[in-house]
Amino acid sequence: MAIEPDPFNGLLRLQEQLAALLGASPESRALGGWSSGIYPPINIFRNKDGVILRAELSGVRPEDMSITVEGQQLTLAGERRPPDTSAMACYRRERPFGKFSRSMRLPDDLDMQRVEAQFRNGVLTLTVPVAEAAKPRQITVKAA
Repeated sequence: MAIEPDPFNGLLRLQEQLAALLGASPESRALGGWSSGIYPPINIFRNKDGVILRAELSGVRPEDMSITVEGQQLTLAGERRPPDTSAMACYRRERPFGKFSRSMRLPDDLDMQRVEAQFRNGVLTLTVPVAEAAKPRQITVKAA
């Protein structure tokens, strides 16, 4: 019985090539410095009141974040600054550092002028309510 080659080896080589193309140094890639995911990870939930967006931003200070709204597009940008490790040898680095930006288009029925932001325990929570015009309303029927 022949042993099949690992199908993920090709994907790992492609990831390494992409990391090199995007400027990650060989040293940082060898130390696990290249992040394969999108930063920051974001979850978006919908309920009857609107949308709740949660972004994991541990190690990012509120003053290093920027939240902008243009039409129905919300952009979260900022920078996670690395700690001073000049006196230490690095064996593995998996937490990404540097500038980031994520943009997402939200549904048209939301009131983007009333976005609220709260940052607690490294998690940014944005609440975007449904626009009043989009909420269901009761219509009274009048006798003719």
